[in-house]
Amino acid sequence: MTHGPGTNGLILDEPLLWEKGKPGRVAYSMPTRDVPEESVDDTLVGDGPDFPDLGELDVIRHYTRLSQWNFGIDTGMYPLGSCTMKYNPKINEKMAATPGLASAHPLLEAELSQGILKLHYELQEYLAAVTGMDAVSLQPSAGAQGELTAMLMFAAYFRKKNEKRTKILIPDTAHGTNPASAALCGFASIPITSGKNGILEPVSVEELMDEETVGIMVTNPNTLGLFEEQIKEITDIVHRKGGLVYGDGANMNAIMGMVDIKRCGIDAVHLNLHKTFSTPHGGGGPGSGPVCVTEELAPFLPVPLVIKTDQGYLLETDEADSIGRVHGFFGNVSVLIRAYSYILSMGPDNLKKASQLAVLNGAYVKARLMDTFELAFDRPCMHECVFSDSRQQAFKVTTLDMAKRLIDHGYHPPTIYFPLVVPGAIMVEPTETECKDDLDTFIEVFKAIAAEAEQDSERLHQAPVITKVRRLDETQAARKPCLTG
Repeated sequence: MTHGPGTNGLILDEPLLWEKGKPGRVAYSMPTRDVPEESVDDTLVGDGPDFPDLGELDVIRHYTRLSQWNFGIDTGMYPLGSCTMKYNPKINEKMAATPGLASAHPLLEAELSQGILKLHYELQEYLAAVTGMDAVSLQPSAGAQGELTAMLMFAAYFRKKNEKRTKILIPDTAHGTNPASAALCGFASIPITSGKNGILEPVSVEELMDEETVGIMVTNPNTLGLFEEQIKEITDIVHRKGGLVYGDGANMNAIMGMVDIKRCGIDAVHLNLHKTFSTPHGGGGPGSGPVCVTEELAPFLPVPLVIKTDQGYLLETDEADSIGRVHGFFGNVSVLIRAYSYILSMGPDNLKKASQLAVLNGAYVKARLMDTFELAFDRPCMHECVFSDSRQQAFKVTTLDMAKRLIDHGYHPPTIYFPLVVPGAIMVEPTETECKDDLDTFIEVFKAIAAEAEQDSERLHQAPVITKVRRLDETQAARKPCLTG
């Protein structure tokens, strides 16, 4: 059997702190009191929580052992499609911790914040250059909020023109947050089915686009990992009907430095800095989803915007057509600093190379695994490829079984059962930060799991078998969640 980095190594049990505590244990020494002792009225204080008594060693071992149960990008590879779980260079963490930046108070006057305002201004300029767009807001704190911001701008744009549009077109390969963002702005989502090649066909857009339709939300590359090759024809159709085009930039990792978003006909695009531009990702945040727009939509951007004047850098809030604030203060500033550091350290050539390597790695995984797993669409992929479990179902083995078995070999599972257009989907996104040796090990492990499906399917039904926690009942967890701890 081929093995990945996973093994039966040292995995220590760890009880709750309340079970470890013993009366009299302490982890600190109080300094000598230098003020008079005062009595406290117990009726005002009450008993308080029953915290366990612990020694310093108890506390250190507790959290160290818990950390050893964790899996992170510093531990191993994430073949996690759609989320770009790639390694983040530590230099960017160091830059975000620079005291003058990390300690900057958001209520300081502009004249006392020139350094961080300059950073924000230049980041706006860099993101505009990367996308080819004209103006940028750094406020949105996640990709979904970037989507919502763009939809709010679309709504404001048509209000300004006194046009009532109530529908928006959303392909079946869009991210799931797209229709939710549109609905929050009062737009009804009209689904579009992709063509036989897994991409949109202009004729389908032509049939649905009318004067009551706001426009279209396009993910490019789409969630199948395929580039929308007819994007310009599609955007031209929308624009002829007076509509706008929103670009979901969650997969920018595949086309950064390669594609001019504005020339494709996109009017607004969001970027996931916590995916493409090397900032922390996972556990719900922190995130950042800046929105880049054309000159026509620039007046509707959220405020404040950082502007450069003869007197220095200022926060501009006096924009009559702005949709207003979408985030307190100025967004997730520490994430913006990391992205700024990443862009400066990479430079334009290496940003482009990152995309090229992401696509190369995705294509390599596709080529090596297409004889083992059913390939949803056998055509050139971008940074990710989508397989299915249709071959393994003959042995009563599912995508979920194989994903769980990968855990035994030391891999975080890939995205499964998404996109919904592929039954039993297995989406693999290796990212540009993985070397060929590590990709080869992952590929051989995944092939070995497929072979195991034919020989010992019952073992896969029980996977994972060597982990601290075995397979959970995810259906019961969703239907009857335990909310009491």
